[in-house]
Amino acid sequence: MTATEQQTGSADETYEPDPRRWRALSVTLVAGVMTLLDVSIVSVALPSMREALDASASGVQWVVSGYALTFGLVLVPAGRLGDAFGRRRIFLVALAGFVLASAAAGAAPNAELLVAARLLQGVAAGFLAPQNSALIQQLFRGPERGKAFGLFGATVGLSTAIGPVVGGLLIGLFGEDLGWRAIFFVNVPIGVVALVLAARLLPKGRPTGTSTDIDVVGTVLLGLGAVLVLLPLVQAESGGLSRLWFLFLLGAAALAGFAWWERRVVARGREPVFDVRLLTQTRGYAAGVAVGTVYFIGFSGIWLVFALYFQTGLGWTALHSGLSVMPFAIGAAGSAALAGRLVSRYGRLLTVLGLTVVSVGLITTALLVALVPPDTLTWAVLPALFVAGLGGGFVISPNITLTLRDVPVRMAGAAGGGLQTTQRFGAALGSAVLPGLFYVVLGSTGGDYPTAAGIALGVAVLGALGALVIAVPDWLRDRKADDGARTATRHEHADLH
Repeated sequence: MTATEQQTGSADETYEPDPRRWRALSVTLVAGVMTLLDVSIVSVALPSMREALDASASGVQWVVSGYALTFGLVLVPAGRLGDAFGRRRIFLVALAGFVLASAAAGAAPNAELLVAARLLQGVAAGFLAPQNSALIQQLFRGPERGKAFGLFGATVGLSTAIGPVVGGLLIGLFGEDLGWRAIFFVNVPIGVVALVLAARLLPKGRPTGTSTDIDVVGTVLLGLGAVLVLLPLVQAESGGLSRLWFLFLLGAAALAGFAWWERRVVARGREPVFDVRLLTQTRGYAAGVAVGTVYFIGFSGIWLVFALYFQTGLGWTALHSGLSVMPFAIGAAGSAALAGRLVSRYGRLLTVLGLTVVSVGLITTALLVALVPPDTLTWAVLPALFVAGLGGGFVISPNITLTLRDVPVRMAGAAGGGLQTTQRFGAALGSAVLPGLFYVVLGSTGGDYPTAAGIALGVAVLGALGALVIAVPDWLRDRKADDGARTATRHEHADLH
């Protein structure tokens, strides 16, 4: 028995498996796919939206950045509300809101209403996301939890990567005028079916031991800090980093005030919106949060670099561009599901191996992009991206499992929200820095697109290597703890005999 199993064993003894748990998981994953697709699917339709609605470039950019901003803003409070009032209740309300906001976005007559609908859609998506991971914590135990998180990780990787492909297909099918609207309308029938099934399959009630006490001051401080940090990042394409740099300082102050306030709330015996003791006292949580954040800096930014190079530099269509990066998505989806089955046996070692493989794959891809002629590039990068995807699948789902494995079920929503919030920060940073670097190199080389793309992708590897530096010590600590647990078990058996 490992140290982790010993710690969670008492909880597992009272656990009674819900016979509908796998069907319930499938419904939550469908909702997760919709919300994550809407992060990347819209980017390929921005030119069509701008022309159809006669909008400015900065105005239509808020269709992307507004969704990312509100999505990241509400994750932790949404997780806490799910813990307090029941994940099923929050999930159903949020899913209904997402469907309505999607319909409003698809029917928007002007850019202002489209942006407003996207802001609401982001709020609804942010309320849905932490319920997914929390419900997995609630419904599954032991190796089954790893398998469930493996499927969850597969949807994260696949949804992020295939967004441009789906967007390109819909625009190709319905044309420039209606295609961008179809991107939003497609969520409506899928969401309605998911809503009906979720009402039937998700467990009612809330975990025992949870409090309905809501930390309003902490929620406001966290929200303020998140907005101040995210706003310059999501506005990077329109000069947000240079115009709004001072917001980082204000955001850091707000987040420091949030940490101070949360400690005060805990000291008074009340329930915080996010218990900072998760970072200091819960095995693997701080390391997992750090790994996820640093990895997502590179993972999220590379898709924008590919889109810029393929579509702007090489003149490919959105569909061609999206299909060219599909090998990564296919590799990641398959290996994430496999990793979910292996994580209970190999633990953090899977993350270490995955980060090593994804680094090798991305370095190879960067070299190929910089050196291979454009007419053969699609086929040349296929195996390298597939290898990178295989490694990526061994990163996301095991990291989620290992980060949340020792979190009490009553805190699963807030803990999952915290993990996903930091990943949103990482994604926003990568989405700002890597395209910015691409344009800097492009300008300094007189329009050398292959070199600009190759260097930007090479820098993205630093995210994977940084995550590897964090993961290796955590793996070694786990090995030491598990070896100690096995030694203690052998001594107990020897004493009995």
